[in-house]
Amino acid sequence: MIKSMTGFGRYETITEDYRISVEIKSVNHRYCDMNIKLPKKFNEIESNLRNAMKSYASRGKIDVYIGYEDYAQAGTHVHYHEQLAGEYMQAAQKASEDFELSSGMTASALIRFPEVLSIEEETDDLQDVFPVVVETLQKAGEQFAAAREREGESLYEDIRNKLQYLLELVAQVEQRSPEILSEYRKKLTDKVQELLGDRKLDDSVLATELIVYADKVCVDEETVRLRSHIESMQETLEQPDAIGRKLDFIAQEMNREANTILSKANDKELSAVAINLKTEIEKIREQIQNIE
Repeated sequence: MIKSMTGFGRYETITEDYRISVEIKSVNHRYCDMNIKLPKKFNEIESNLRNAMKSYASRGKIDVYIGYEDYAQAGTHVHYHEQLAGEYMQAAQKASEDFELSSGMTASALIRFPEVLSIEEETDDLQDVFPVVVETLQKAGEQFAAAREREGESLYEDIRNKLQYLLELVAQVEQRSPEILSEYRKKLTDKVQELLGDRKLDDSVLATELIVYADKVCVDEETVRLRSHIESMQETLEQPDAIGRKLDFIAQEMNREANTILSKANDKELSAVAINLKTEIEKIREQIQNIE
């Protein structure tokens, strides 16, 4: 089953003491670009969270947001940084002396300075929470993966339908190509006969001209390769692994054959079919950009 690179998942774990929320969303990206935003207190388990996410995505720009609310405030302390406060006081005293000002410093004013007070949590008190964070991530990851699979199903059906239409266009090219040569033969014969009048037409000269023209407009090799690429893409769609890059490569080869057919299309009807081929292949390539 193919997976889209676009997905979303969210899960919360709520207890009497805390609430943990995990939100995962992703968009298209050439590689796996994972960004995890989490409270500083969870930094030591970031590698665990990244390893857990590898089970749910191997490609895409993935953003993971982890929130934490501590209802009990257990293990949370206000820490007073005495040395830093002293330095603030010295700076205030020096400024007062330099400019003959009254410092007017109060304790409430002092503790408002940056980093004089800090709220700190004891890591040991969070050890029991860490497994819950990972578990919550896994629950959100399951929703995230399911969303990517649902989107992948839609992409699968759309690409399969487009490939079927491509086969119909290739059949039109194969049908029209011999008709072009037959029409050119008749046109060339009539023109030469008009110029020669009653004189006999040299069949060898006509045959040579037809061979040269046929070589210029023949697209048999291109249609054979195009059919092969379409079949290859159909088979690749059934593979369980990440197939986005492989599909993109096949689409590039399909586009190459369509370009060659268009360049050889010395006929209005065939040119229109070739343009439709290119247009449909481009639509497929756009869809492939969403596949993991």
